[in-house]
Amino acid sequence: MANNLVAELTQHLNSRHLYPAAAWLQSFVSSTRPNTPLPALKQTALFRLLATDITTSLQAPANTIFPHDILNPRTQSCVVAGPVVCQVLDMEDIGLSRWAQVEQIEAKERGEMTKGREVVRVVEDDNEGGTVAPAVTSRGPFKLLLQDAKGAKLYAVDLRGIDGINTAMAMGAKLLLRDTDVRRGVAMLEPANVQVLGGKIDALDKAWKEGRKQRLMNAAKMTGEAGV
Repeated sequence: MANNLVAELTQHLNSRHLYPAAAWLQSFVSSTRPNTPLPALKQTALFRLLATDITTSLQAPANTIFPHDILNPRTQSCVVAGPVVCQVLDMEDIGLSRWAQVEQIEAKERGEMTKGREVVRVVEDDNEGGTVAPAVTSRGPFKLLLQDAKGAKLYAVDLRGIDGINTAMAMGAKLLLRDTDVRRGVAMLEPANVQVLGGKIDALDKAWKEGRKQRLMNAAKMTGEAGV
């Protein structure tokens, strides 16, 4: 029965280009409750796998990771066929100045949200207890630091505005890349070639969010941006 379950889960995850390590899969199966419906187990396995560090939870066949020479300075351009599953380790909004991003964070800390050029405060509501104007998400461009299942890291740039890629996404989120153009060691992300699988790594996401304001301020000071 356990072997059948492992086979079913493996097929389900492989169909999404996720190749779990045997140890991770066995650990997951051993933690499941008896008589849990198979569809629920499949969904849970996918959810938990997307919440892991793929350098320990996924196998790394050659065709599912970045080429070993992708950062070779002599390689001006290449196409990574993939599909490659990678996780987001860092994210930078290069469409806004760092100081503008600090101001956005501080406005949110004060209970304010920006809507266009207008600053909207959180107000109390007799029925709902409070209403908050929706946060405006920057359209980028965004620079990301990606990592494959082997641990190789690669910078990438989203110039087109891919749904799900923004500074609100969780760190450790998984992306699936196909036929990706890499120029001088930087992947050029296109909507047609990127699928956002979701997920996050809790510890990484928490540390990234808590330290983002200070990192932006430090970087702004180093580059002499106005307002610091």
